[in-house]
Amino acid sequence: MLTDHLDIDPYDHFGIGRNPDGTITRYMNFPRIKASPVASHGEPVVSKDLTLNPKNKTRVRIFIPTSKLCCSNDDDTRIPIIIFFAGNGWTLSNWDTTLVHSQCSMLTDQVHAIVVNVEYRLAPENRLPVQYEDAMDAVLWVREQALDPNGELWIRENGDISRCYLHGCSNGGNMVFFTALEATRTELEPLRIAGNIMNQPLFGGIERTNSETQSLEDPVLPLCVQDMFWELALPEGEDRDIWCCNPLVDGPHTSAISKLGRCLVLGFTGDPIMDRLQEFVAMLVTHRVPIEAKFDHTGFHGIDMVDPTRANALVEMTKEFINKP
Repeated sequence: MLTDHLDIDPYDHFGIGRNPDGTITRYMNFPRIKASPVASHGEPVVSKDLTLNPKNKTRVRIFIPTSKLCCSNDDDTRIPIIIFFAGNGWTLSNWDTTLVHSQCSMLTDQVHAIVVNVEYRLAPENRLPVQYEDAMDAVLWVREQALDPNGELWIRENGDISRCYLHGCSNGGNMVFFTALEATRTELEPLRIAGNIMNQPLFGGIERTNSETQSLEDPVLPLCVQDMFWELALPEGEDRDIWCCNPLVDGPHTSAISKLGRCLVLGFTGDPIMDRLQEFVAMLVTHRVPIEAKFDHTGFHGIDMVDPTRANALVEMTKEFINKP
C-alpha cells in the first residue's frame, strides 16, 4: 500500500502518469546522446549501439578505449568486460541518457575495460523477472560475440571473457545479484563471471526497517516511491516478500547463493535502503560468499549520479576490485 506518507504522490515525484490499461506514461524527458563509433581527436572512448534481442527490442551500447582500436591485440593485451545495468526504478527509460553514457565512458576510460551497457525492458509493461532474462541475454550475447568468428569485433579481438564483471546501480544492482545467481546454473565456459559489483542495490520487504521508516520524506527515495517501484515491477498479485524483492526469504535463488564469486557491495548511511544492504551483506557472509562491503557514513541514494567526487570514487573502487588478484 502506498499510504506511508500521504503528502507525497510517488507518481508525481518521478514524473509518471498511470493509465487505465495498467501501463504508465513517462513524463520525464532525460537528455539523450547518440553513440560515437568514430573517435574524435583526443576522445579516450568510442561507443556503438547493437541489437541484443530483436524480439524483445533490446539493445546494448558498447564502449571501448580508443587506444584499443589502433593496436595489435593478443591474449596478453585483452581487457576485462563490464556488463552494466543502469538504475531506473524498473520503470524509467535511461539506457541512452547523457548521464548513463558518461558513467559508462568513465568506467571504460579509467578502468581500461570494455563496457556493455544493457537496455532492458521496463515495468509495468514488462514485470519481473523479465529484466533478469534480458540481463542473461546480455551475458550470453557477450559469450557468443567472443566465440563467433564473425562476432562483434571489439569484443572478439579485445575482450577477455574470462574476466567478465556484472555492475549495476539501484535496481541494476538487484539485477547483478540475480543474474550472477543464474550464471552459476548456466554453462558459460569459456566466459567467466569474475566479480559482481552492486552499487546501492535495491531490495525491499514487507516488514519495514529503521532506515525505511525514517525515510518518509527522503528527497530522493521516499518510502512511498520505493513501494511504487515494487508495485509496478513485481508480478501481479505478489507482495514485497517475493524473492526478487526480498532476497532474504527462501526462494529459487537460495541454493545458488553459496556458489557466487567475488562481490562488492556499496552503500551510503543516508540511503533509505541502508539497513537492507547490511542485512543483505550479512546473508552473503552466512553463505560464505567472498564479499567486500564499503559503506560511506555520508551520502544518499544515487549520490554518485550528481556528485562528480563520489562518481570518481566509485570508479576507483571498481578499478581496485577488478585489478585485485
